[in-house]
Amino acid sequence: MALAFTGSPLDRADHVRADPDALAGHMNWRARLLLLDGLMPGVDELGGLAWGSLADAPEDCELVFLGLEAGESGSARACFAAVPQSGDSSPRLANPALWQLMATLPPGDLALYGGARSICDWHARHRFCSSCGGNTTIAKGGWQRGCGTCGAQHFPRVDPVTIMLVENDGRLMLGRGLGWPEGRFSTLAGFVEPGESIEEAVAREVLEESGLRVRDVQYVASQPWPFPSQLMLGCYAMTDDDEVVIDTTELAEGRWFTRDEVAAALADDPDAPFGAPPRHAIANHLMQWWLDR
Repeated sequence: MALAFTGSPLDRADHVRADPDALAGHMNWRARLLLLDGLMPGVDELGGLAWGSLADAPEDCELVFLGLEAGESGSARACFAAVPQSGDSSPRLANPALWQLMATLPPGDLALYGGARSICDWHARHRFCSSCGGNTTIAKGGWQRGCGTCGAQHFPRVDPVTIMLVENDGRLMLGRGLGWPEGRFSTLAGFVEPGESIEEAVAREVLEESGLRVRDVQYVASQPWPFPSQLMLGCYAMTDDDEVVIDTTELAEGRWFTRDEVAAALADDPDAPFGAPPRHAIANHLMQWWLDR
């Protein structure tokens, strides 16, 4: 099963975004504009993403070239999104309407929206140069910004995050984050730090959050996560430790769960001992992968 936010139907067409003349040639009546309210997606009558034309773009806005969409006749039309006035500084769980909408969008639309949200949010947050403080302007179809003062080039940021299953004797160690609802558990996760490999980041984060020392770290799958722009690196590791000692600045709880308990949670069994992560999160995918092994 494909992970949520993967599988965009668009061709990113680097040969177009790197060529100003080619890009300008695609900015015509056939081009489509993804309709956004800030960073919230519009929805059409069929429940998919809503689209307009470039004539619907706000005046003097910056446009990001999302890619080319194949047409029925074999010709391709360009797809764009408008950068909002400001990015999204609210916590990622603070907008229940968005989470409900994401659960209903078709997979291709969800992947397209995730990419558009990440790049538009980045532009809205990076209008000034981090080197000299000068104004930056959009370049390469929206996949770069340039400083007009010092000439620095800035590129969209993606933050790598390890998210991992930890197993001991047929059980998974799961944690409940601070502020999470009672009974809601998920896999441990944390940002990869400078100078670390993925395996080292997994070992460090697990030790810091749960006091467990892991071995035999392996990569399972990855997922782009547009809140605001992370790459979730799904991993699996074994531990010989049994006692969980949580970092109370990171977790509210940390517990072991059996295979049957994990299966019940993923099946939304009302008698399950914990609530599983949402189905569009890679944590849910990792748990199902563990059951299916």
